[in-house]
Amino acid sequence: QVQLVEAGGGLVQAGGSLRLSCAASGVTFSRYLMGWFRQAPGKEREFAAAISRSGTTPYYADSVKGRFTISRDNAKNTVYLQMINLKPEDTAVYSCAARDIGYSGSLYEVRGYGNWGQGTQVTVSS
Repeated sequence: QVQLVEAGGGLVQAGGSLRLSCAASGVTFSRYLMGWFRQAPGKEREFAAAISRSGTTPYYADSVKGRFTISRDNAKNTVYLQMINLKPEDTAVYSCAARDIGYSGSLYEVRGYGNWGQGTQVTVSS
């Protein structure tokens, strides 16, 4: 079982930046593809970004491409999400998640991730 703890959310003005972090424990972190998802009020949870186990390959939703950067440090068991040029529509609870080992479906699917953090609120004011 993977324990995940996010940090770094907050209130920022449009155009600002935030860096989220997600610390993992309880497992061999490098075995897991990691993802960041977000859920805005009244909306379904959606994929934002993911990164391969080695950290060499990132994946992004079109809505965040060019503004968000996902990275990981396997020595520190931590995955990061650097967000720049934030927009009010980025306001959401951001959660990191570990993709189930052996899951063969799309990495964009919420159901492929069985371990989730508690989430951190990001609020972007206009």
